Amino acid sequence: MLPLMKVTHLITFACGALLTLGLTSVTQSQAQSPNHVYELRMYHAMPGKFGDLQKRFREHVITLFNRHDMNSIGYWVPQDKPDSDNLLIYILEHPSREAATKDWAAFNADPEWVKVKADSEVNGKLVDHVDDYFMNPTDFSKIK
Repeated sequence: MLPLMKVTHLITFACGALLTLGLTSVTQSQAQSPNHVYELRMYHAMPGKFGDLQKRFREHVITLFNRHDMNSIGYWVPQDKPDSDNLLIYILEHPSREAATKDWAAFNADPEWVKVKADSEVNGKLVDHVDDYFMNPTDFSKIK
């Protein structure tokens, strides 16, 4: 488990990256849905499985997210060790918390995802655990 200070730094990093790298995408989506929520997810890979986890996202997960209307804002890897060896951070945008619940349920039930997950974990789990936060923009944020 990451110390509280380290988790805070990761959340701050991800929010800053959202502002810096995802502003165009976010601005476009705001015009479509003013009441959206953001979901920050941090995947802690099992030892030696980080490359496999990234491959699964690169080759399958993002396509499946798109199929289930899950809007990817961005994906990041920390610069500093040890987190750079095992931590994948990403942010999704959802129209609402309820839509996120519905979309995740559809994603997890998708037969292609079930197969991709099983195939990618034939030699063991890729993910140790996931930290997941739903976030609302503040009234002083550039993103509303």
